[in-house]
Amino acid sequence: MTKLPSDIITAMLAPLALFEARCEDKATLRKLIALAEDGSRRGEAYALFSEIREKTLAAEKRKDECAIVQYAFEEICAKTLYNLTGPRAPFDPDSPFWVLPLALNLGQRLGVSDPAKISSLLGSR
Repeated sequence: MTKLPSDIITAMLAPLALFEARCEDKATLRKLIALAEDGSRRGEAYALFSEIREKTLAAEKRKDECAIVQYAFEEICAKTLYNLTGPRAPFDPDSPFWVLPLALNLGQRLGVSDPAKISSLLGSR
């Protein structure tokens, strides 16, 4: 039986690693993985969110739907990581809720037909 993630970081790392291997633009995915793995650096997620937002706006301008979906997933991961630091001005509190739905959407765009490959939380029991 597959071990299910017990926290949002564990749940986030599986799709991040999957997409890092499948997406052309790996730079911010790699940064997200580093911040997820090193709790002492999660405050950097705010600046990383801004970096990803710039990529989102550029992708929207060129109408690159796959990149838009990738960056939407990355943005929600950055928001979630930043909120874990307990900031005085957090991003939306529902950010963690959107990690897996947006991961599923990106996975589908990348041709991943089995949701369990994105996260063990999405597999059948």
